[in-house]
Amino acid sequence: MLDIHFKWFLLLVVNFLGLIYLLNILLFKPLLNIFREREDTIKGSLDAAEKMNARKEEGIATMNREIVNARAKAKEVFETMRDEGMEIQKALLTETEATASAMIQKGREDLRAEVEKAKQVLRSDVEKFSDEIVRKLVRV
Repeated sequence: MLDIHFKWFLLLVVNFLGLIYLLNILLFKPLLNIFREREDTIKGSLDAAEKMNARKEEGIATMNREIVNARAKAKEVFETMRDEGMEIQKALLTETEATASAMIQKGREDLRAEVEKAKQVLRSDVEKFSDEIVRKLVRV
């Protein structure tokens, strides 16, 4: 049968409690402190990462707003320059049309003058030829 000796039982209980006390002081408390420090470090790192992420998101939002503003300004400048270019093009086209019209008119006047000169030369030549034809016919 099982004999329980109270003296040995009490000694084992005291020994167990003493070891628990010593292990608590030497092992468990330092380990718990290390775990707490590790947890605090991890929480601090996570908080820092969240703050960095928030700053990143804020930076991205600011950059996107600046890009939208830059695109709007670029579009406005493009529209302005296009309108100015169209005005310059219209002015040049009008000036070129006027110059071309004047050149065509001058060319027509020069052509009429040349035609008139050619007609006069031909009339004088016709008269000469007709006189010559008449002379040759009369000789025959």
